[in-house]
Amino acid sequence: MSVKDYSLLYWTVIGVTALLVASPFLSKVLVYPRTEFFTELWILDANHRAENYPYNITRGENYTIHLGISNHLGYCAYYMIQVKFRNQSQPAPTSFGPIENRSPSSLPSLFNISAFVADEQTLEIPIVFSFDYALDEQSSNVRLLSLRINDVQLNMGDFLISWDYQRKAFRGFLFFELWLYDGGENVFRYHGRFVGLWLNMTAPQRKF
Repeated sequence: MSVKDYSLLYWTVIGVTALLVASPFLSKVLVYPRTEFFTELWILDANHRAENYPYNITRGENYTIHLGISNHLGYCAYYMIQVKFRNQSQPAPTSFGPIENRSPSSLPSLFNISAFVADEQTLEIPIVFSFDYALDEQSSNVRLLSLRINDVQLNMGDFLISWDYQRKAFRGFLFFELWLYDGGENVFRYHGRFVGLWLNMTAPQRKF
């Protein structure tokens, strides 16, 4: 091997070694193009865990959950959360398939929460809710009288929940749809994501 070949091999080894040493630092300073743009949405329990969610709901008792939004859209986003409630027979939103094919529930929103979230930032919103309900003896259903969310009282006097024979409960679904503001059209559009909790209105003592 000639001196020239040795020199080339030497500098090749030096160059590779330098790259290996510098790679941890380079990974921190280099900016790679983003290929995915999306929003995360989740619910945590009162202790900020995905464990002890409320289920058996006592009339008039407060329950706390935390709603989380994490923005990975590449820009500061303006979100709206639509709070809805349905029984087992009412329409649910969808969150599968291409986002443009997903649809919200056709039920009206009971309560809206709006917020700006910067790109790559997370917002956590505490939600405190309670229900007032009673047994409707004529229909043998539970009638929801009101829902209270973060000190806002919402009338639900015409809402009925029937008995779920399979689950042995009066079950309703409290859910949170994510909507995103479209600046071009000046409207909020369903962002293809929702989270929610099935709740059991435990045997009520109050009757009509």
